[in-house]
Amino acid sequence: MRLALETIKPDAESSFRFLLTPNLNAVFYWHFHPEIELVYVEADRGIRHIGDHLATYEGCDLALIGSYIPHLNFDYGVKSTVETVVIQFPADYFEQGLARIPELSRVVDLIRRAKNGLAFTGETKREAGARLKKLQHLDRFSQFVELMRIFEYLAASDECLDLQARPIASAQVLKKQARIHQVYQYVEEHFLEPINTRLIAEHVSLSVPAFCRYFKAATRLTYTDFVNQYRITHAKKLLMQGKNVSESCFESGFESLSYFNRAFKKVSGVSPSIFKRTCA
Repeated sequence: MRLALETIKPDAESSFRFLLTPNLNAVFYWHFHPEIELVYVEADRGIRHIGDHLATYEGCDLALIGSYIPHLNFDYGVKSTVETVVIQFPADYFEQGLARIPELSRVVDLIRRAKNGLAFTGETKREAGARLKKLQHLDRFSQFVELMRIFEYLAASDECLDLQARPIASAQVLKKQARIHQVYQYVEEHFLEPINTRLIAEHVSLSVPAFCRYFKAATRLTYTDFVNQYRITHAKKLLMQGKNVSESCFESGFESLSYFNRAFKKVSGVSPSIFKRTCA
């Protein structure tokens, strides 16, 4: 699995780079760069993979990614319509000139906190995402001012998760990150099949006990729980598309309707039937 170093240049007459919907959902783009990145994405569901952190998102996601942290494009594998806003700026953007501006002290602190990656939830990601989408209609100066306001808004939010992802540091870290990507790709291709820990352990060249220890440390989930979360995310999409509970169960890889109901409620907090009614 190849890790690409992306070369980034600021936009003309701008100190940062502003991208709208790069349309990379068919490309597995595992990459890193010295620039700090703020990314917002709207899609039915997708994967947030930043360094050692691996999770799914639904509806939308917002993350601030520190310098040299490997990450996967947020729209990878998404089959539905995707809207993405990406802001990239130099690693020393806030550490030099802007750090001397007292009014930006909370923003500078936010960037320092983001060195291991931050994800935002709840109303924060929705409000910030809506504001980021409007940047395209502003001139360069107004974009800069509004971006500082968005960073100030994020700095004040408590709807924030520290992803504890690590920048590129050693061959050992790279090997670990490549291995978790192998697991994700395997699950994506085989989630409809019965869960078999021995097969995935062999796929990533580990013994079963070593794989179980490695995977729990990397994701804080057992392999079975991870596959079930992936299956349930797929089942939610089917339910939202009009499939009934039974169809969504068996078309997501579950072999038992009762087990599907228990697993769905464990992950989502509600039963599949209640989820379907609330999304109708």
